[in-house]
Amino acid sequence: MASLVILQKVQHTEGLPEMSCFGGDPYFCPECGNVLPLPGLLDIVRCARCAFSIPVAEFAGQQVRSTVVFNPAEQTSVVLEDEEDSELKGPVIDRRCSRCNKEGMIYHTRQMRSADEGQTVFFTCIHCRYQEKEDS
Repeated sequence: MASLVILQKVQHTEGLPEMSCFGGDPYFCPECGNVLPLPGLLDIVRCARCAFSIPVAEFAGQQVRSTVVFNPAEQTSVVLEDEEDSELKGPVIDRRCSRCNKEGMIYHTRQMRSADEGQTVFFTCIHCRYQEKEDS
């Protein structure tokens, strides 16, 4: 199946800079779409990706507002179990607990670090419920 691509020719007025495919929000580079850095001590703001520059005066009078919203504790989906009543689940391995010195721990793994690093293995003693972790 063939696809049709329509390109629109944009006429430019003499003396004005040529428009690019990005635009709209002044906090993004109009050339490559990268987020522009905050104005600093220089009179220009320069895109770190494509070296596009714009005078700091273009940002005069603009306000940036941000809001952080925290979910109330009662709306979290985490269910906390009583440690004494919860049942230990998982495979039991022959590993000695460093607290009670008895053999037998269950384990589970989680990817706590970046994807190119190993998993974190959590061990729980089946006798005293002491928990250990090991980065693999």
